[in-house]
Amino acid sequence: MKLLALYDIHANVDALEAVLADPRAADVDVVLVGGDAVPGPFAGATLDRLGGLDVPVHWIRGNGEREVAEAVGAAPPADDDMAARTAAITADELGEARARVLGRLPLTLEIDGVLYCHATPRRDDEIATRLSSLEHWTAVLEGVGAGTVVAGHTHQTDDREVAGRRFVNAGSVGMPYEGDGAARWLLVDDGVPTPYVTEYDAEAAGRRILDAGWPDERSVSASLVEPVPALEVTEFFEALVS
Repeated sequence: MKLLALYDIHANVDALEAVLADPRAADVDVVLVGGDAVPGPFAGATLDRLGGLDVPVHWIRGNGEREVAEAVGAAPPADDDMAARTAAITADELGEARARVLGRLPLTLEIDGVLYCHATPRRDDEIATRLSSLEHWTAVLEGVGAGTVVAGHTHQTDDREVAGRRFVNAGSVGMPYEGDGAARWLLVDDGVPTPYVTEYDAEAAGRRILDAGWPDERSVSASLVEPVPALEVTEFFEALVS
């Protein structure tokens, strides 16, 4: 079976369209949406596009989906809480029923012997980076029976062996922290993941996001408009590892 894994789209529908138009992503049997399809500036259009694909689509929950669901009926977020602000904007766009469904998506899903999760198999927001210690990686994957784990969350590709298991980070379709703005995704053929990069006009996509009034200018600029060096972001995330 050939599976297309799409992680961390963040409602950048231009990036999603670029990947779906990539001939290397064609003729797949199933699509796996690996969390954090939202929040983002074009959430409804992104979910509609994924839901309208002509192959089965499986979904797992990222922290983004959980936070959007939690924003329904919540008190107005503080101005300095960007995660809460963007979740609330997306919840308002999608409406209560559609937003709540996102929070009920599964944390993990196993297909063809590959375990898919958003961040780690035990949490949708746990950070493990290219710089994390072997001890941290071993703890993250403790008790996992699958030989291969695919995740995202850090918006940076990775591929490593940990205690006899292969861990592959798919990278981000819509907000990559790789220094170049290009969309990242995986093709998993009979349980074997291969990473791909799709070039498109990421700067224009980022400017369209900002022109639409999306408030997270820092993240959009750092990933798409004026991409910062990948190592700089890795070091920032690694400082958050606990």
